[in-house]
Amino acid sequence: MADIVRDVMTPGVVAVRPDASLVEAAQLMRAQDIGGVLVAAGGTVLGVLTDRDITLRAVADGADPLTVSAQAVCTPHPVAVSPEDSVRAAVALMREYAVRRLPVIEDGRPVGIVSLGDLAIALDPDSTLAQISGTEPDSWPG
Repeated sequence: MADIVRDVMTPGVVAVRPDASLVEAAQLMRAQDIGGVLVAAGGTVLGVLTDRDITLRAVADGADPLTVSAQAVCTPHPVAVSPEDSVRAAVALMREYAVRRLPVIEDGRPVGIVSLGDLAIALDPDSTLAQISGTEPDSWPG
């Protein structure tokens, strides 16, 4: 079993500029087959933007996703972990803050992301969540 975040995180960072439109962010999420991106400027994480944020904080209110910026609807100042933090500490932060993704920050720079699915696979590979998280999604459309 992995003990530290570095062993379970998804390395690399998928990020958008703070002024990127929600359409740009959503297209990037689709292209990368991910549910969230970091909102960053100059190597500094300003927020986390998820597909759920776009849906609930913009589209559901009738906002135009072509004109609304990623920074306007992202979760600002996200809680983050270090690659050397324990997996258990990451789980505790996800519970405390009710989030599904944590940016992984090393020396002030984002180096990856750890998701609820990553942690499920690491802690209980036979769990339903781990099995779902480890499955390749179907391509869309058909």
